[in-house]
Amino acid sequence: MRIAIYGGTYNPIHNGHTSLAQSLIEQNLVDEVWLMVSPQNPHKDNNAAAYEERYEMARLATNRMKGILVSDFERNLPIPSYTHTTLTKLSEQYPGHQFFLVIGADNWTNFHKWYRVEDIMKSYPILIYRRPNYDLDISTAPKGADITIVDTPLYDVSSTDIRNHKKLKMLNPDVLKYIRTHHLYNF
Repeated sequence: MRIAIYGGTYNPIHNGHTSLAQSLIEQNLVDEVWLMVSPQNPHKDNNAAAYEERYEMARLATNRMKGILVSDFERNLPIPSYTHTTLTKLSEQYPGHQFFLVIGADNWTNFHKWYRVEDIMKSYPILIYRRPNYDLDISTAPKGADITIVDTPLYDVSSTDIRNHKKLKMLNPDVLKYIRTHHLYNF
């Protein structure tokens, strides 16, 4: 089975995340997308909502979506969560699956700084989606790297926008209700 690993803090998850995941399946690029909720992203400040809250919001957002699963796999890995470690452990635990890495153009600009990035590019196909205001140049990728720029919906929204009480229409209603019920992000 072809599995796309779409990691993130999901602080909070929004419709841009889920639409992108759905698009990868609809285009038959992969069979499933596993949203990998990161306990701690090594490239971001650690002022996110609690892991359990972010995981639950992701679960609510994808509850009725076919082929999109929310994974807590990184929950049992060392912190911070390095993508190379996650992919290696997934490959060991699920040897019958082919894992793909999904990243945005914003992450691609700093991808060369990621832990063991050369090993990631040698071992796993990478699907890169466009982001507003980011140029995408894959000419710096090593020869032989399996990189695909995917044509997915382009949403000008970020989790930061949501936390700043902007673009709330980009939230699944169940997620918005959860945020308000649990008083997250000063809602």
